[in-house]
Amino acid sequence: MEFELSTQVDASPDDVWAVVADVESWPSVTDSMDEVRVTSEGAFGVGSTAKVKQPKIPLLTWTVTDWREGRSFVWQTSSLGVTIVASHDVRATSDGTRLTLGIDQHGLLSPLAQLMTGKRAKQYVQMELAGTKRAAEERARSKS
Repeated sequence: MEFELSTQVDASPDDVWAVVADVESWPSVTDSMDEVRVTSEGAFGVGSTAKVKQPKIPLLTWTVTDWREGRSFVWQTSSLGVTIVASHDVRATSDGTRLTLGIDQHGLLSPLAQLMTGKRAKQYVQMELAGTKRAAEERARSKS
């Protein structure tokens, strides 16, 4: 299963990135996250890990595999024969910022996982996109 969703955000890329990069704040941004706790030392970036608890999903450890400060990051986790890769991309546009979130599930049991959790995964990405948009726009307004 692979899909991505995008939205236009009425905020600067810096404001959007501030929300995207502050992973421990995500539970206050979206109901699709119960807890996000960074478990690695130092600045968050390639190699960093975080434990993520989402509703109806077991606690998973995510590892950052790509980090482009101010622009994008990718992290991944594996569970029960399925690897999940999640991408977060922030791009400047002429009237704000384009935020794109993506999910790619692959592995031996991926077809079964898609049947069991595909709808929920898409719903959670939609919730995360809407929540991040809202939080970034609130952040931008509070600075005006």
